[in-house]
Amino acid sequence: MKSLKKIIFSIGLSCVFSGTVVAQTMELGVNAGAAGYIGDINPNHLFKPSGIAFGAYVKRNFNPYWAVGIHYNYGKIKGDDANSDDLSLKTRNLNFSTSLNELSLQVDFNFLDYFSGGGIKNFTPYIFAGAGGVLFNPKATYNGETFELRYYQTEGKKYKNYAISIPYGIGMKYRIGERLGLFTQLGYRTAKTDYLDDVGERYPASPVISGSSSKNPGGVNLSDPSVPRYPNDPNRPNFTPGGQRGNFVKNDTYFYVHIGLSYTFTSDKCYSF
Repeated sequence: MKSLKKIIFSIGLSCVFSGTVVAQTMELGVNAGAAGYIGDINPNHLFKPSGIAFGAYVKRNFNPYWAVGIHYNYGKIKGDDANSDDLSLKTRNLNFSTSLNELSLQVDFNFLDYFSGGGIKNFTPYIFAGAGGVLFNPKATYNGETFELRYYQTEGKKYKNYAISIPYGIGMKYRIGERLGLFTQLGYRTAKTDYLDDVGERYPASPVISGSSSKNPGGVNLSDPSVPRYPNDPNRPNFTPGGQRGNFVKNDTYFYVHIGLSYTFTSDKCYSF
């Protein structure tokens, strides 16, 4: 019995004097940066930011290596065939823009013994992955008029304005104060939809024409707003119904590049028996 009391007393002294504790930490963070997209209107440029992004999160650090958090991220992405180096895409003449509202659950893994409320290292590279969902609503602009494309069913089919998203990425964390941290990260998201940009696979059997307006008196062929391939070509090239419209890759991808600040709330407890 005396030996057991000595052991418990020794552990208690260790908690008080040597800092051997179980650290329970909650972390809050905010970030800002840019968003981009890879899909049917931007098939080749894997890192091409096209709009602003910002977000926030709340995270639980289980130890200096592992953490789980709930993240909200907002971003704006866009693409325009008119800016492509590919002549066939220029001729296709599609464009889009959309806001992204994403909510996800993510797991972080730090490579070094770090978190802003404790740990040995003042910095660490890290990776993260998770699962979540994203809301989107692609729009296109022609001759100064904007169209919400999902309602026109430009490929003759309906699709939802939300999708599952799979986030994954890398980053670096730095401790700049006792509980304050600075981080930067690059994270990609695989969206379980091919319609972030309203472009999927094929042209519809019948073209979808918008209503007449002052800016577009004859309406706009939203399925096929193609332009003449050559300046002197008097004939507008109509693509074949059922022909290829997108790149047949099933899932669009978007990404965020962020820099942010974190603050850690720490509650230290001794081991209990």
